[in-house]
Amino acid sequence: MKKLLATLYIVVMVVMAIATFGVRIDGRLIYDQWWFTVLWGLLAAAAVAWLLKRRVRRLSVVLLHLSLLVILLGALLTHLTARQGVITLQPGETTDRYIADETMRERQLPFEVKLDSFRVVYYEGSEAAADYESHLTLIDGDKRRQVVVSMNNICTHRSVRLYQSSFDETTGGTILAMNSDPWGIPVTYFGYALLFAMLIWMLFDPKGSYRQVLRSPYLKLGALVLALLFTAGGRLAAAPTTLPRATADKMGRLLILYNDRICPMQTYAMDFTRQLCGRAHYGDFTAEQVLAGFIFYADEWNNEPLIRVKGSQLKSRLQLPDRASVNSFFADDYILGPLVNDYYHGHQQDKFYKEAAQMDERLMLVMELEHGRPLKLFPYTLQGRTMWYSPVEDSIPEAIPAENRLFMGSFFQLLYESLASGDTRQADHYLDKLLAYQHKYGGKSVPSDTKVTAERIYNAVPFATILFMVCLTMGFLTLGLFIFQMVRGQPLSRWLMRSAYGVLTLSFLALTFCEALRWIIRGTIPMSNGYETMLLMAWFIQLLTLCLYRRFRILLTFGFLLSGFFLLVSHISQMSPQIGHLMPVLRSPLLTIHVSIIMMSFALLSLTFIIAVTALLQHVAGGKRNDQRRRETGIALMQLSRVFLYPALTTLGIGIFVGAIWANISWGTYWSWDPKETWALITFMVYAVAVHVQSLPRLARPLPYHLFMLLAFLTILMTYFGVNYFLGGMHSYA
Repeated sequence: MKKLLATLYIVVMVVMAIATFGVRIDGRLIYDQWWFTVLWGLLAAAAVAWLLKRRVRRLSVVLLHLSLLVILLGALLTHLTARQGVITLQPGETTDRYIADETMRERQLPFEVKLDSFRVVYYEGSEAAADYESHLTLIDGDKRRQVVVSMNNICTHRSVRLYQSSFDETTGGTILAMNSDPWGIPVTYFGYALLFAMLIWMLFDPKGSYRQVLRSPYLKLGALVLALLFTAGGRLAAAPTTLPRATADKMGRLLILYNDRICPMQTYAMDFTRQLCGRAHYGDFTAEQVLAGFIFYADEWNNEPLIRVKGSQLKSRLQLPDRASVNSFFADDYILGPLVNDYYHGHQQDKFYKEAAQMDERLMLVMELEHGRPLKLFPYTLQGRTMWYSPVEDSIPEAIPAENRLFMGSFFQLLYESLASGDTRQADHYLDKLLAYQHKYGGKSVPSDTKVTAERIYNAVPFATILFMVCLTMGFLTLGLFIFQMVRGQPLSRWLMRSAYGVLTLSFLALTFCEALRWIIRGTIPMSNGYETMLLMAWFIQLLTLCLYRRFRILLTFGFLLSGFFLLVSHISQMSPQIGHLMPVLRSPLLTIHVSIIMMSFALLSLTFIIAVTALLQHVAGGKRNDQRRRETGIALMQLSRVFLYPALTTLGIGIFVGAIWANISWGTYWSWDPKETWALITFMVYAVAVHVQSLPRLARPLPYHLFMLLAFLTILMTYFGVNYFLGGMHSYA
């Protein structure tokens, strides 16, 4: 029976993993098939049979496994009884029909739906959608009910739920998703609630396995030996002309519509400079001076070798230096033109052509800027909506008064003339005048002084860069001190430990301040993209380290090293640090809960990975000597690993299914077999194996356990990085 259960368990995970590679295999050919449902049913039946055979009587264990069966039952009821479809309505239209998803045929609704109006709600001053609202009238016999359906705001009537799905831009019509699942959802939600309760109880059950781990005499030994076991192992030519630094700084204080939000021009300048140079400055020039150079003195700056050429093949085949100028790509003609054309038409897709396309995107930033299109600095309100315009003539509506259009069109010419004459005082006056104009005509779209100040502070301090260097330096330094003191057989002096603890505390406070600044700037908790989740992971690791430090002193070293690693990844990877508005579907408090709990789980599982690497290095380096000491060390490290494993499983399980509830509220299905949610489930199933030591006694031995935990971490890497960069899907941050 145990072999059958293990085989079915592995087969289910392998099938789910294969189906996520939707590039070659359509996942629906697996997930929607009868045999996939039967496979889950067989696994559930085998699990029940095994529990009965082992005569498990502990109520908490029984209820924990029962919750999983209830969730599967709810999923089965949804699969068999739920109705899903689409309702398309034009303004003023009434219907009692929907198009069923499974048959594409019309079906009857138990009431009528009339679209009174549809509107897109925009973030102030931009064209970024903040929400989509359908104003409906539900007609049920003689009763009429007026409702608003929008993202994360569903309407339920007679067991039918209506969701905002899409809209028709040309006619102002709406597309609603319809879902009726009166049996599956209550059963599934009951299963979720039971699972949450039992996962939390698993940590507090006086007779449970986790409490036994905490009482283990090996824990202190494990915390002490970890440190000792780690021993197993261009030049500028003549400066181009630009604005004086003070005047450029004043220009950076202007507001601009960039990345679909209103922000200081400094932010745009830093992103522009970083894209070209690889850093937010060029020599002694600030980002604002670089931007101003390309705006006012393009001829000089186009000859400046500031563009970082990263592609090795691009450099070798086009004979480009490490730093090239804009003009070096325009000899007789645009040398990237044929390459980019072949790449985007699918004729050539290798690394060389991809590098050419990436360089073309960076050069287009300069071309667009020199035409003035990104400089959306001039707000005006028409028909109750504030928009920001660039000085390019065709972007300024005729409906704007002539004096405003004149100011918009002539501002940069007047500014340039004052600069050309050397009158920086007059240039400063023009910049002050534009800032006053923005506040007068920008209306509610103008960010508060608090937001602007927060963004300028955030721009001024490269938090991720500084903190990753501090944390990695302190990590290796404290590791060396631990090793030195352990070899001498003496504990570390208190002042050294307090100093290191103080540095970590300061690092945590700085990272918290960084997160708070991004929160103020965006207006929502920063956890919506890859860069922000890396910062959040580092924040949780430091928080856990500070909380657990007094019991496990060696965690100080691990806290520095792990948080430093995640900050380093955020610093050097392709993840964008840009701050933008959230998509409407992400504006839900459940997003905050879902992501933060998942990140906490990943942080804890990262600690089990470090411990596994340490234990395996110790085992390999120890040879055949001191077998008893090596065995005791392995057990101690295994117990320490389990201290983090149980709460990691609790947070991972809760995080996954809070995400499922959010999905159900947002778009009408709590599980869509998206690659990331599927791999998160696989990760949960893999790590759950490690706590079943009574059924799998091999995992009660240190070496198999640590080897398993090392390999299990591959599922974390796949869930976070693999899905982002290889599989895609709704949860991709790449």
